[in-house]
Amino acid sequence: MHHTRYVRRLPPLSWLWLLAIAAGFLGVGLGLRDPWPADEPRFALNALEMLHTGQFWIPHRAGEPYPDKPPIFMWAMAGAIHLTGSVRLGFLLPSLVAALGTLALVMDLSNRLHGRRVAWLAGLALLSSFQFGLQARTAQIDMLVTFFITLGAYGLLRHALLGPDRRWWLLGCLAMGLGILTKGVGFLPLLMLPAWVLLARRGQAAPLTWRDLGLGLAVILGVVALWVVPMAVVTSFSDDPSLAAYRDNILFKQTGERYADAWHHVKPWYYYPVEVMPWAWLPLVLALPWLVPAWWRRARRLDARVMMPLAGLLLVVVFFSLSPGKRGVYLLPTLPLLVLAMAPLLPGLLSRPRLHWLGAAVLALFGSVFLAAGILGALGLPALARLAAYHGVTPWAWWSLLGLGALLLLAWCRPRHGLLALAGWLAVFWLSWSTWGYQLMDPARSPRDLMQAVVSRTGPSAWLAMPDFDEEFLLQARQPMVQFGYHTPDEAQFQRAFAWLHEAPDERWMLVPQHRDGALACADLALARDLGVQNGEAWWLIPGRAFAACAGDAAAAPLYTAPTTLAALPATRRN
Repeated sequence: MHHTRYVRRLPPLSWLWLLAIAAGFLGVGLGLRDPWPADEPRFALNALEMLHTGQFWIPHRAGEPYPDKPPIFMWAMAGAIHLTGSVRLGFLLPSLVAALGTLALVMDLSNRLHGRRVAWLAGLALLSSFQFGLQARTAQIDMLVTFFITLGAYGLLRHALLGPDRRWWLLGCLAMGLGILTKGVGFLPLLMLPAWVLLARRGQAAPLTWRDLGLGLAVILGVVALWVVPMAVVTSFSDDPSLAAYRDNILFKQTGERYADAWHHVKPWYYYPVEVMPWAWLPLVLALPWLVPAWWRRARRLDARVMMPLAGLLLVVVFFSLSPGKRGVYLLPTLPLLVLAMAPLLPGLLSRPRLHWLGAAVLALFGSVFLAAGILGALGLPALARLAAYHGVTPWAWWSLLGLGALLLLAWCRPRHGLLALAGWLAVFWLSWSTWGYQLMDPARSPRDLMQAVVSRTGPSAWLAMPDFDEEFLLQARQPMVQFGYHTPDEAQFQRAFAWLHEAPDERWMLVPQHRDGALACADLALARDLGVQNGEAWWLIPGRAFAACAGDAAAAPLYTAPTTLAALPATRRN
C-alpha cells in the first residue's frame, strides 16, 4: 500500500494550480510550426478567407463553399488568428483553450463529487492520456467539440447528481447545441438519459421531469436553429447553385448519410476496442483489469457517480461502432467520461503493484523500440532509410534519446513505480514532440519552402493553377492561385486548367505532382521545372506555354480564385 503516499502528498492547493501547469505544458510549441495536413491547412484556409472576405456565415475553401463542417471551429480559429496577428500562433489556440476547458470541467466535477485530491488525480489522469495530449496540440475540430460535449455532460451531471439544478441542465443543453453546430455529435451527453432515469427511479439521482426534458431539447434545437435557419434561407433563395449544393450537403450528406452509409474510413465493428482504445486511452487503458470488477461492484450498489458517466461512455462507443465509417479521433469525447467514471477509484489503483509492473513493461517496450529504431536508422538500415527519405525526416537522434530516456526513467523509478515512470515519459515525449519534433517535421509537412521557390521562379504577380489541389499549398502560396472545384473529376479539372492557361500562357503556370504525367501527355514537359519532393510527392512547375498542344474546355469545370494567400496578408499574419 506504499503507493498511496503519492495521493497523500498531493499539494493541498486548489486544482487551479494544475490547470495553470497544464496551460504551460500543452502550450509548449505554439508558433513553432505551420498547419499540417490533412485537416489543419483546410481550417486555417477557411479562417483566413473569413477574415479576408468578411463572409463568416458560410465557410469557403479557396473560393468554393466548404460543406463538410459547420462554421464554429472556423470562427474560433479566425478569432484566434485575428487576436494574435499570426497564423502560426493562432491556429492551435482553439484546441488548446478547449483542452484546458475540458480539463477544468473534469476536475471541478470530480472535486464536487469526490474531493480535492481525487480532482487532482482526475486532472493528472486526463492530462496524461495519449489522445488528449495529441488533440490538444492538433488544430482539428475534435478538441473543441469534446469541450462542448464535456460541458453538456457537466451540466447534465450537475443537475442529476448534485441538483436538482435546472440552470446547469439548460447550460449543458446550450453546450450540446453548440457541439452540434461544431461537428454534429454534440448531443452525445443525452446518451446518459437511460441511466439517469433508472437511477432517479431508485432514488440515486435527481428526477428528470418532462418539463425539464422539453426545455432542454428546446434549447438544443434553438441553438442549432440560430445558424441553420438563416443559412437555409440564404442558400435556398440564392441564384448560386453551389450554395444550394452546400445546404443539401451540410444538412443531409454530412449528418445522416455520413453516419448510416459512410463512403470512407470504413472499418469493422471491433475497430475501436481493438485498434483505437489500446493507444488512445493509454495509460488509463492499463487499469481496465482492475477497473471492470470495481465498476461492477459500484453498479451493484447503484453508485450514480460512477454509473452515469460509465453508461455514457459505453453508449458513445456503441454509437460510433454502429456506423460503418470510423476514425480513431471520434473516441476523444470518451476520455473525460472515462476519467469521471474511474475518478473515485484512482487512489486505490495507485496502490496496485501489478498495475505499476504493467506500466513498467509498457515503458520498457516503448524504450526498446525507440532506441532500436534510432540506432538502426542511424546505421542506415535500408527499410528505415527509405521511410526517412519518403517523409523527408531524419529522426534518429530524437528517437534514440526518447528510447534512452524511457530506460533511464525505468531504472530510476524502478518497476514498483512503473505507472508513474510511464506518465513521466509521456510528458517528456510531448515536450520533445512540441519542440524538437516540430523543428524536424515542419519542413516536410509544410510546403512553405516549396511555395517560396515557386514564387521566386514565376514572380509574385504570376498566376498559378493547381488541379486536384491540396489546401496546404494554397495556404502557403505567395501569389494568386486558381482551382477547379474540390470534388470535380480530375479529367475535367485538367481540361479547364488547359483552357485557363491558354488565355495568358506567358503569365500563367501550373503546379502539379509528377505522378499526374498521364494527364499531361499533351504537354511539353521539357519546359517543366523539377521542384523536388514535398509531402511525399515529386512536383513539377510548368509554364503555360508548355500546354499549347493540349485541348482545353472552359465549360468542363468551375473556376475558383483563392481569395487569400499568405502574400495577401499583413506581414504579421504570415508567420
